[in-house]
Amino acid sequence: MSTPVPGNPPHLDPNILAALRPSSTRNISDASLNKVKNLPGYTTPVFKGKEEQRALVEQDVSSKASPPRLGFIPRELVANEVNWFYTNLGIDDTYFQNESRAVISDHIIALFGAKILAYTKHDPSKLVIDLEKVDENGATIDEQFLDHSIPENAFRLETFRSAGSISATASQQLRCYFVTKCRLPPYTPPPNDQKTDIRTVSDAVFLEKATQNTLEIYQNVMWNVEQRYGPVIEVFEVEGSRERRLVIGYKMGGTSKFFSALSNLYHFYSLYSARKYVEQFSNGITIISLYLNPLPGANAPPIEHSIFQVMKEASLLFCLPDNPFFLPKALGGHAVQEATYAYCGWIFAQHFCNRLGTAYLHLKNVLNENDPTHAEVLNDIKRRFREETFTRESIAQVIHAYPELTTQPLTDEELYDKLRRTVHNKHELQVLESFLIFNKHVLKTNFYQPTKVALSFRLAPDFLPEIEYPKKPFGMFLVIGNSSVISMPLCPHYRSLAGNDFRGFHIRFRDVARGGIRLVMSRNKENYSINQRMLFDENYNLAATQNLKNKDIPEGGAKGTILPSLGANPRRCFEKYVDAVVDLLIPGQTPGIKERLVDLYGKPEILFLGPDEGTADMMDWAALHAHERGAETWWKSFTTGKSAAKLGGIPHDTYGMTSRSIRQYVLGIYKQLGLQEKNVTKVQTGGPDEILLSNDKTVAIIDGSGVLADPAGLDRQELIRLAHLRVPVSHFEPSKLSKDGYLVRIEDQDIKLPSGEIVIDGTDFRNGAHLRFKADIFVPCGGRPEAVNISNVAALVDSEGKPHFKYIVEGANLFLTQQARLHLEKRKVILFKDSSANKGGVTSSSLEVLAGLALSTDEYINLMVFKDNQPSEFYKSYVRDVQDKIAENAAAEFQCIWREHARLNGAKARTTISDELSSTLNNLQAELEASDLFDDEPSKRGVMARAIPATLVKEIGLETLLQRLPVPYQKALFSSYVASRFIYKYGVNASSVDFFHFARDLAGDPKHQTQSLTNHGISEDSIVGALEAGKRFFSLDITTKMELDIGKSTNFKGYTALLQENVDPAGFGDLHEGFDIGWEPLTSFQSFAEDDAPTSQKITPGAMSGINLWPENLPGFKEAVLTYYHDTIRLGKQLFPLFALALDLAENFFNDKCANEIQTTRPAVIMRLLHYPPQAPKTDSEDRQIGIGEHTDYECFTLLWQDSVGGLQIKNAAGKWVDAVHIPGTIVVKYVTALPYVVSNVG
Repeated sequence: MSTPVPGNPPHLDPNILAALRPSSTRNISDASLNKVKNLPGYTTPVFKGKEEQRALVEQDVSSKASPPRLGFIPRELVANEVNWFYTNLGIDDTYFQNESRAVISDHIIALFGAKILAYTKHDPSKLVIDLEKVDENGATIDEQFLDHSIPENAFRLETFRSAGSISATASQQLRCYFVTKCRLPPYTPPPNDQKTDIRTVSDAVFLEKATQNTLEIYQNVMWNVEQRYGPVIEVFEVEGSRERRLVIGYKMGGTSKFFSALSNLYHFYSLYSARKYVEQFSNGITIISLYLNPLPGANAPPIEHSIFQVMKEASLLFCLPDNPFFLPKALGGHAVQEATYAYCGWIFAQHFCNRLGTAYLHLKNVLNENDPTHAEVLNDIKRRFREETFTRESIAQVIHAYPELTTQPLTDEELYDKLRRTVHNKHELQVLESFLIFNKHVLKTNFYQPTKVALSFRLAPDFLPEIEYPKKPFGMFLVIGNSSVISMPLCPHYRSLAGNDFRGFHIRFRDVARGGIRLVMSRNKENYSINQRMLFDENYNLAATQNLKNKDIPEGGAKGTILPSLGANPRRCFEKYVDAVVDLLIPGQTPGIKERLVDLYGKPEILFLGPDEGTADMMDWAALHAHERGAETWWKSFTTGKSAAKLGGIPHDTYGMTSRSIRQYVLGIYKQLGLQEKNVTKVQTGGPDEILLSNDKTVAIIDGSGVLADPAGLDRQELIRLAHLRVPVSHFEPSKLSKDGYLVRIEDQDIKLPSGEIVIDGTDFRNGAHLRFKADIFVPCGGRPEAVNISNVAALVDSEGKPHFKYIVEGANLFLTQQARLHLEKRKVILFKDSSANKGGVTSSSLEVLAGLALSTDEYINLMVFKDNQPSEFYKSYVRDVQDKIAENAAAEFQCIWREHARLNGAKARTTISDELSSTLNNLQAELEASDLFDDEPSKRGVMARAIPATLVKEIGLETLLQRLPVPYQKALFSSYVASRFIYKYGVNASSVDFFHFARDLAGDPKHQTQSLTNHGISEDSIVGALEAGKRFFSLDITTKMELDIGKSTNFKGYTALLQENVDPAGFGDLHEGFDIGWEPLTSFQSFAEDDAPTSQKITPGAMSGINLWPENLPGFKEAVLTYYHDTIRLGKQLFPLFALALDLAENFFNDKCANEIQTTRPAVIMRLLHYPPQAPKTDSEDRQIGIGEHTDYECFTLLWQDSVGGLQIKNAAGKWVDAVHIPGTIVVKYVTALPYVVSNVG
């Protein structure tokens, strides 16, 4: 979450380095340096046998001299060369002690050879000696020994620079590198209240050589590294000298080629290192120490200033050590900051220079995208534009050609003018203009954060062209970092082109949004190039699809993608991506570690990440890492898909969340068409939970392991066994197949099927298997995007034009392209697309986010995290709430789509209806978020109490929840709930009047979906009198009561016996008895026969009018019932004008529309005394007898008194049954059928 800097935000200059640099890092003085005494950091060994060795080495070199053996060094020069090597060069004794005579002899001869070579080139002052290249393929020490370090296989490095020059004619010094394999002790983490003791994790040789001062410095650096994810960089001033010691600690594998890149860095600032050390420790930490001095005679800033630039730029090198734009100064390279900026602009240009432009738009307008041939032409042209217009290499050439344009701080206008005047090639101009676009749209970055592990940029997405990205995202992030390669690419040349970078995007379509993070892995160079070109488009399309799917939850659609380079460590890329994004979500708090960001966005942001391809096992780490970084309020909700036992996540597979949504669509089709599931044939891909929930005749399953098929139907018990084990179809027992069934695994080759067909390659067969089968229904629950597209969809239709499947429920994201869906629907396939059917997972994840935001850390640990590997009762109840919500949402959307398709008589495809439904919901949600409806407290509380699962409300309380949940999240939750329930109920063409009544209904108490009246004016004596009268009547014997049987009445008055009514045709009769009356005068001077009332007030005889039936020999019964009856009539007449005013209507609005109830002395009001006999408790497996089935009352409203036993349930606007809780002293008001009819039919 970012915090804006007080005051006016700075103007974002074209040079992002100037605009987004925090002021606190601009001026650093020597006062911030640590100081150390001028003592060696390591003990320098004295080699006592050095003179004896020198004499022996001289003999060895002499024996190789010319003549007699025609050696390389003339015999008369041998003594001088050996003596120079041993004494004048000033080589550390470590070298002579560790190296053999033969190696030393070879080095002396090699040094002499270098002198001869320099002399032949007529420049004896320049000797070419590069001992860092240690193998024939040109691999550096980094690649050979440092980049792949793990505690079990780590190397320590010592390197020394000779004190003297290598010859009388050259000023160069000789550098010696000593690489030794570490022997590290096993690592045992210290107790929680203690820190790691460096001595317990160190190599024995290091402990022998390191001084006490070095141990203390390294110890503090190690402790800091353990507490951070990024590097720790410290500078120490050596007292009494100009030497500075740069110490850098980081986690093993955190970067690559870093050691060599540091050499280039300090050389750039005319510094040299006298000594360099790389130490490894068994707790997984690497520490580099550089002893830096100013190069004598160099025309460069003094080390007192340049060391701070080295320190800051070392953090950039850690992120991008293999940067083609950072070259030695002699070759005209950039400084690290400029080179890093150039690199980031290079990445940006690769993705956003290759736009399609107006020519493509004109062509698109001419062609018909729904025509398969036209669509294929458009796709081919799009692909060619992306491949051929701007390549990585061509963009890099432009950047190298104009280095000054990426370094000069100019205003927008100045830079644009300079580009126009300087660059005349249109292609080059477009590349450089992309840098200007990049600059203008950066809102915040971690570029200047000293402990970053990757570079991250929060971008405003306004620059995206509408032709290609019709819906503008809300926000986007770009992340660039070093891949930490774990295996070498085959081609060194390709390594120089592709680098070891990773890049990633995150796109979201609303402020509050959630979506998975996907690792896009590449099989080879060609595949990497394709993935690199299409990365942003894939990310955008996935996020847009997610946004359609997230229509009825508070989080909008989002998605993240990460593209590692070939051979990269994918988990390390993910961790760096997450850390870099978190840099921009939390405020900087610690000077020198995490500085306060310059934030041109100026608003707090929270992202919710979820699992996707390749990242399912990384969600725990991301959540815990956010907690470690200080995200106290939202670390629990930062990721979904966390492990249940460890972090209280709600795993989709464990609880079948994804399949529960898909299942509602499958069942909806069966119910609407009257199909028996056991007779339906089905083909599916993936999806073990669909197996567990279904009972069909599955004829084929395709998953990652192969193809399983049997036209006779696959053995269901065997499928259930595999589903419970969560293993693929390759584990299916072949003996369970019929004679026509088969199993083809991806590794199989030359397999003969029962039909005689030969399968040459199992993988190829699997990839196309979904196009070969026929069945009633196809349910893809897994597979790659666009598995069915406009190019191959014809394969799903036979030669007679009959589709292979009658019904398709798309349970896998983007399994079919939009064109393929519409093509199939034209052929009468009943198809429900992914954004509707496959939303169980997103609903579950949304409610996982809600729990994380709502619960404090202690509550979350106590309620959501398992104890002794067992979930709490709260957790189990909450999971049931989640499952119910998934089924409720899916069933509601299915019915909405089905109704709309029927209303239009099939004129519009269900795919189109689904998209329109999503768009309508998203648009309505946006309108609601922008409105002031949320500010209406009764509406807000009523909606939030329904939208938040009951388990959470009961445990925490609504008031506390409203205090804890971020306001933007509350608005999103409120708006998504209202929008989805309204549209699902009334359809996409609902009117504003419909919404008005719906919104007022939602504002009520969600516990009973009614209004409860107090101060209603009905006395307690009246209520008790009617209640006691009813008890007396219903206690009569059945023969006496049946004398008043309602069937004997011509106007629906009298007694209704137990089970006599049955409002639900599927039920067995309603378990209640009742007694109905209509209007009758309460006093003796009123009667049906009198005719003294005005004509306008006389009741019109009708079906509900007429004589009441009364029991004999039950004194006081009639009087008590009529007293209560007339009291409620008086109350009802008082309510009509109140309803009118509440609906913003005239107070007398109902007078002429409900005349019988309001204006007459004899209103047509029916009263029922009801008795529901108690029922003994029954198990869940037994059929319960319903008191009264689902029904709708037929009046304007019902006034109801109920006792404390309760039992009344109301179906709310979301279609869910909720209890109408008894509130003492109140009368329940139920709004029913006639009231909205009267209001909606004005005039």
